[in-house]
Amino acid sequence: MLNQIIETKRTEIKNLVQPSFVNVQKKSLYQALSKPNRSIGLIAEVKKASPSKGIIKEDFNPLEIALGYEVGGADALSVLTDQPYFKGHRDYLSAIKQQVNLPVLRKDFIIDPVQIEESVRMGADAILLIAGVVPNIELKKLYEEAVGAGLECLVEVHAKEELESLLHEFTPSIIGVNNRNLKTFTTDLSQTETIGSLVPRDSLFVSESGIHVTEDLERVKNAGAHAVLVGESLMRAESPAEGIDSLYGGEHIAATR
Repeated sequence: MLNQIIETKRTEIKNLVQPSFVNVQKKSLYQALSKPNRSIGLIAEVKKASPSKGIIKEDFNPLEIALGYEVGGADALSVLTDQPYFKGHRDYLSAIKQQVNLPVLRKDFIIDPVQIEESVRMGADAILLIAGVVPNIELKKLYEEAVGAGLECLVEVHAKEELESLLHEFTPSIIGVNNRNLKTFTTDLSQTETIGSLVPRDSLFVSESGIHVTEDLERVKNAGAHAVLVGESLMRAESPAEGIDSLYGGEHIAATR
């Protein structure tokens, strides 16, 4: 599936037309997750569908969902912009960024510098870079180009060996451990526990995927995660704010950041 997605992405890039610049105020993902609203930071995901689950939210209004996340106390947002497999769109991110006062991460498969320019133009504060999708030396170049363009990067790994290999090339300021196996699309929180011990102390550690209930949140927090990225369980909730409240077991938002 991952190989198929990347092949589709290469075709998209050949035909990519850059959007007009969206004039928005930049927000730092790193700073927001360093001083979270609750005991562990939350990147709440705006996500209509996925290859493994199909349509997650039939009645999908991305801006309404994003505003609901903001009301519910999310620290940052992740917005899917991949169309063929996740039913996302770059216009969703631009619309959300203009209305919501939170850092916005572009969630897509970034493999080429033209996508970095596209991300800047659409108003993203940060982008996702996935280890293993391109060689680490290329990933480092994408990371440096993104940072040079004013974007932060969440660099995602899926195995200990992947992280060790990555750290030989560079040390990202934000490292995500994806609990989902991108080959089988199954999730296992032991990924966070196994890989988390290798995340450098100076890097902000985000646990991604497979986090559905308060016990899951506690488990990854105990494994050292500073923040979580959660999509499906929040998208299936009665409302975004209720989903966040349920996930955090009613934990109140801190009085000050």
